[in-house]
Amino acid sequence: MIQKILKITGMTCPSCASGIEKDLNTLAGVSIKVDYDQSRAELTFPAADYSLQQLIDKIQAHGYHVEMLDDTASQSSPENASCCNNSNAQQKPQHIAIIGTGSAAFACALKAVENGAEVTLIEKKPIIGGTCVNIGCVPSKIMIRAAHIAHLQKDHPFPGIKKQKPVINRKQLLTQQQARVDELRAAKYENILENNANIRLKKGAAQFKDAHTLIIENDTGHEEITADKILIATGSAPFIPDIPGLAETPYWTSTEALTSPKIPETLAVLGSSIVALELAQAYQRLGTQVIVLARHTLMYHEDPEIGQALEKAFKQEGMIILTNTQTESVHYHKHLIRGSKFAIKTSRGEIHSDQLLVATGRAPNTATLNLQQIGVKTAKNGAILVNNQMQTNVADIYAAGDCSNLPQFVYVAAAAGTRAGINMTGGHAEIDLSAMPAVMFTDPQMATAGLTEADAKQQQIETESRVLTLDNVPRALANFDTQGFIKLVINKHTRQLIGAQIVAAEAGEMIQTVVLAIHNNMTVEDLAAKLFPYLTMVEGIKLCAQTFNKDVKELSCCAG
Repeated sequence: MIQKILKITGMTCPSCASGIEKDLNTLAGVSIKVDYDQSRAELTFPAADYSLQQLIDKIQAHGYHVEMLDDTASQSSPENASCCNNSNAQQKPQHIAIIGTGSAAFACALKAVENGAEVTLIEKKPIIGGTCVNIGCVPSKIMIRAAHIAHLQKDHPFPGIKKQKPVINRKQLLTQQQARVDELRAAKYENILENNANIRLKKGAAQFKDAHTLIIENDTGHEEITADKILIATGSAPFIPDIPGLAETPYWTSTEALTSPKIPETLAVLGSSIVALELAQAYQRLGTQVIVLARHTLMYHEDPEIGQALEKAFKQEGMIILTNTQTESVHYHKHLIRGSKFAIKTSRGEIHSDQLLVATGRAPNTATLNLQQIGVKTAKNGAILVNNQMQTNVADIYAAGDCSNLPQFVYVAAAAGTRAGINMTGGHAEIDLSAMPAVMFTDPQMATAGLTEADAKQQQIETESRVLTLDNVPRALANFDTQGFIKLVINKHTRQLIGAQIVAAEAGEMIQTVVLAIHNNMTVEDLAAKLFPYLTMVEGIKLCAQTFNKDVKELSCCAG
């Protein structure tokens, strides 16, 4: 009998291992035991009946990749055993330490383990999973969806359906929201950790002692761990501006806004970007009078037409939007009878509200890592500077996610984590953000990809652009919802699409078409000539592309 130890990669769950065992153990004289967590298998077979390659081919027929780790027969001598032990010592798995347990951290951990490394995750918070699943993307989208349903009960474009004031049970909404958060955290983080023996978790706050040593402190003391390579994936936290009086008040960040059991009568929102506007509209639709205090215009860093369209839509819902408004001080007055109130002094007078949400951006969680000890370079705001391979300026130190200078989107963090995992284990992978999509889940939604006209001008690219209002899109007309526009930007000389800005009810579902078009260097004529299904919002992209050469108002339905 011949005995071999195999490495099997490509398995995605324990049932994959069971399937391999079931397939091979039916063969006469063949025995295989597959360890999913270790990606290893012990194979025994009669040499007279089968060749090793035959059995490997049978495993690889299912799409897995097989490597032989041990080339010794079952009857090995003590001398051979000693030799093998020395060989195994030389092949000790690489150890990777990851500070953080969010999307970037787990993406890196899974890829590193897939490539043969052992991983230690370090988390100082009571729960794992990072911002997105716990206090960010997931709960906010649940709240936004609930608010949307409430809004449709009292405000919709169909006179044949009775409008009514929604009855909001905030406690029940929060219970449902938290249950889904817990479910997704278990499925996407806790279960992965539990089922993968090559990923270990240590609880505590980490800081660098040197480029390969971390000190972990927790309630029981501290310990040191060493690693061949280290990924920093510590995420970010709400940025709190230095406004006189603000620190002494019970203001909200996005975390409190998402979990508050009460819906305030009035809410002032300090900020004008994605988090601020998503939560502002959600509370407005749940019954709060919202006042947005914007230092500049809404979505100031985007194409100006985006802010204009959103401001118009929000005002139609009753939101008060104060643009170009500077907040000078904040005070909180407690009153048992009249109720406690915030008094916000601004350049446009004093604003009073029951609650204040501060949503002025997020700051990298890097201050306590002792980065200066090892010389890791950061931006002024503390963001770790990385290249497109997630490498810092210090050898063997990588960073990914919101703690780095990459855009603060969870899908960018995950992609960066995966690429870091590849690069930390000897591979080569780069992140390409040239066609990165961005989505804001207001109503209408905002979605962008590629360059704005201003971006292109900075890069000395001569452009042409077209704006198509949604009253030219058949599906928007059928929905009786024509708020917004589609804007396409092209390189004037090559005619290639280089950017898009969309404000529309389904903008987030539309933008990936633009991403793929930019990635594949499509010209606007290529895009205009493609088949798009009629009465879909994404058809608006084709129609906008057609406006570079035609007047779409003069086209029949579906004309292409």
